[in-house]
Amino acid sequence: MRRALQVAASAGPDVPIGAVVLGPDGTELGAAHNEREATGDPTAHAEILALRRAATRLGAWRLEDCALVVTVEPCTMCAGALVLSRVGTVVFGAWEPKTGAAGSLWDVLRDRRLTHRPEVLAGVLAAESAALLRAFFAGHR
Repeated sequence: MRRALQVAASAGPDVPIGAVVLGPDGTELGAAHNEREATGDPTAHAEILALRRAATRLGAWRLEDCALVVTVEPCTMCAGALVLSRVGTVVFGAWEPKTGAAGSLWDVLRDRRLTHRPEVLAGVLAAESAALLRAFFAGHR
């Protein structure tokens, strides 16, 4: 999570969310922060970009034994991508009650109707993750 926080802190004009995909042996396979503002791409969330980079590095879209660590609870788009990529574990920091899809608003990651459900570890370094967001939004309101 500390690496994801470090990545989030470099987000520039974007909301400071960072994500890191780790391989089964703990090797970093992909890391990203939000790039929606920087690229004009509405799908350029940290999780999506980190998944793309990890899949490119592995040469495979199935990330079954991998873990994604992200500073904020994934939204529905990102949760769907995590399920479809077969990520084994999702670790997140701060809860997101407005858009969260890992237990706050929805729980896509643990929906029994889906064919894949990653293990979810929530609230890891939540205070640090939330503080990064608070500081960002304090300067934008």
